[in-house]
Amino acid sequence: MISHIWIAFAIALLGSLILTMPVRAFALRIGMVDKPDARKIHIQPVPLLGSAAIYAGFLLAIVSTVQNDWHGEILAILAGATLLAGTGILDDSGKLHHQIKLFVSMPLAGCILLASGIHAQIFSAFFPGIAGRALDMALTLLWVVGITAAFSILDHMDGLCAGIAAIAATFFMIAAWINGQILVCTLAAATLGAALGFLRWNFAPAKIFMGDGGAMMLGFLSAALGLKVRPVGGHAAVEWLLPVLILGVPIFDTTLITISRSRRGLLPFTSPGKDHTAHRISNLGFGHKQAVLVMYALAGTFGVLGLLVAYLPAFATCGLCGLVVLVGGIAVVALERSPYERQQKAHGSPSAL
Repeated sequence: MISHIWIAFAIALLGSLILTMPVRAFALRIGMVDKPDARKIHIQPVPLLGSAAIYAGFLLAIVSTVQNDWHGEILAILAGATLLAGTGILDDSGKLHHQIKLFVSMPLAGCILLASGIHAQIFSAFFPGIAGRALDMALTLLWVVGITAAFSILDHMDGLCAGIAAIAATFFMIAAWINGQILVCTLAAATLGAALGFLRWNFAPAKIFMGDGGAMMLGFLSAALGLKVRPVGGHAAVEWLLPVLILGVPIFDTTLITISRSRRGLLPFTSPGKDHTAHRISNLGFGHKQAVLVMYALAGTFGVLGLLVAYLPAFATCGLCGLVVLVGGIAVVALERSPYERQQKAHGSPSAL
C-alpha cells in the first residue's frame, strides 16, 4: 500500500507536467486566454485551461492506484472535483454566469461529499444526536464552499495557488501517514503531484494559467482532505484546528480581503482587485515572485503548526489557537495600513471570485 502513495504522486506529477503544454497549445488555438486588464499583473494574454492538465493528472493517479478501494467516498471526491473543474472551465470561457460557481456548484459539491458520508465531526462530539449532526452538516457545507472559494480568489499571481495547494497537500499527506490513513495519504499525494506538475509551467513567468477550474478543483480537494484527516486519539480541538492551520494562508487571505473590502463598502467576492495579501507584500518592496515565496513560507509555517497540534494537550492547543487568532488580527491591521490598490466601487465580472 505504501507504494501506491508514491505511484499516485509520480503519475499525477508526470501526467500534469506532460499534458500542460499540449493543453496550452490547444487553449491558444481556440483563443481561450486571459487578457490583461487593470486588476491583473500580467501584460500579455496568457493561455487558460491549465485545469484540464491538473484534473487529468489527478484522475490518472487515482484510477491507477485505488482500484481496490472504489467506494462512495472516492467517487464523491472525483464527482465533486469533476463538477468544479467543469464549471470553472465554462466560467473561464465566458459561457457561465460567475455566481453559479459560488451559489450552485460549490454547495452542490459539498452536498455530494455529505451524501457519501464525508463530513465534519466537531459538533457531534459535544452534542450527540440530531442537533450535533445537523450542525456538522452545516459546517461541512460552509467549509467546502469557503475553502473552494478561498482558492478561487487566491489564483491571482503566477504560481501562488498551485504552490499553496501543493504545500497544503504535503502536510495533509504527512498527517494522514502519521495516522495510518493510507487512502487519504494517496489522495493527498495525487493532489500534490498534480499541483507540482502544473507549477513547473505556472511559476513566474507563467506560461499558462489554471483558471477557475483548476483553482476550484484544488480548493475542493484541499477541503475534502481536511475533512478526511483524522488524528488518532486526538481531541475535538485537534480535529478542527489541524486542517484550519494547514490551510491557514487561503483562509487568512480570504479573511483579509473580506474585512478590507467590507470596510470600504465593497462586496468581497464581486470586487476583484490588487488588494490580496500577496499584492500587499509585493508592494512592500518584495516584488511579485518574492511575495509568492513569502506566501509559500507562511504556508509551510502554518503546516508545521498544524502537525504540532496533534501532540499538544488540549489547553495548549486552545492557547495556540488564541495566539494564531491574535497574530492574524495584528497582521490584518498591519496589512490594511500597507500600500495597496483600492477599488472605487464594487463590480461583477465572470472572474469575480
